[in-house]
Amino acid sequence: MPAPTSAPPPALDAATIDRLVAEATAAFAAAATSAELKAAKAAHAGDGAPLLLANRAIRTVEPAQRAEVGARIGAARAAVNQALAAREAELEAQELAARLVTERVDVTLPPDLVPTGAPHPITALMDLLGDVFTAMGWEIAEGPELEAEWMNFDALNLGPNHPARATSDTLFVEPLSNHLVLRTHTSPVQIRTMLDRPLPIYVVCPGTTYRADEFDATHVPAFHQLEGLVVDKGITLGHLKGTLDHLAAVMFGDVRTRIRPSYFPFTEPSAEMDLECFVCRGASVGDPEHPCRTCNSEGWIEWGGCGVVNPRVLAACGIDTDIYSGFAFGMGVERTLMFRNGAADMRDMVEGDVRFSQALVGGAR
Repeated sequence: MPAPTSAPPPALDAATIDRLVAEATAAFAAAATSAELKAAKAAHAGDGAPLLLANRAIRTVEPAQRAEVGARIGAARAAVNQALAAREAELEAQELAARLVTERVDVTLPPDLVPTGAPHPITALMDLLGDVFTAMGWEIAEGPELEAEWMNFDALNLGPNHPARATSDTLFVEPLSNHLVLRTHTSPVQIRTMLDRPLPIYVVCPGTTYRADEFDATHVPAFHQLEGLVVDKGITLGHLKGTLDHLAAVMFGDVRTRIRPSYFPFTEPSAEMDLECFVCRGASVGDPEHPCRTCNSEGWIEWGGCGVVNPRVLAACGIDTDIYSGFAFGMGVERTLMFRNGAADMRDMVEGDVRFSQALVGGAR
């Protein structure tokens, strides 16, 4: 197969070289911005520029003429580079002067000593969640974050061998003989409420909780929960479903919910509260060609746990289970924020970047 032929080299006579220099100089002078000059540089002084091709073609000239042609092309390239450098300096000076005018600061104005901030989205969302329940006549209850082991586990029907009590899940405080833990949920506040307050009880318990979790996009060792507790006469699972439906409507608008059977030691019967997938609205179920990454094509997203309060828990707090019953629920505030505002990484919630708060706080309110 014959070798491909290359394009013939440009003419190397003095007139052609002078024309190339004139074209390059004119292009540089016509460039009004650094971007335009960059394009002109690529065309007249770059790898494919005519003068560079002429320099490469010197080897095709007769040996006796190479010195003369080489000197001519070298002088031409030097002239082009000099014109380019001069124009670069001119444009740099012009653009600097323009920036100094547009970015001029009036130093006589009083300084802004307090930078603009924003409430943290978690704080704003917890306030909103509290407002939903206080509007229904409920109270907000709080308790210590350093909690007695009995309050955190035993009173909630979590026996001494329950896996949640292992040090791989729970942060115990030394000395271990004091039986103190960093609370793993806000449920101990419910126990304190049943021990201290008169019946009936309608409270929500927001607060920080701690677990021995990894620090990644979906887990942090310190996070926030909102739990609710009702203890009254004649309370049923229907009251629980209606309460959570109302909360979901306030948080997410027109969204379907469901409860499905589950197990928790402190409620019986127990359930998980699911929300209809915000992305596919259930359309991805059974459709392998259009999978949904948000719900794994299940059509539902788990929001939190709930159930009728286990009579053992009521009895541990001295409440007559023949007269009173109740329901309880709990969900993660960070998880709610991720559903409500599309926050994808829980680490953004703890890194303290005010831009994250400013971007999300409007939607959290």
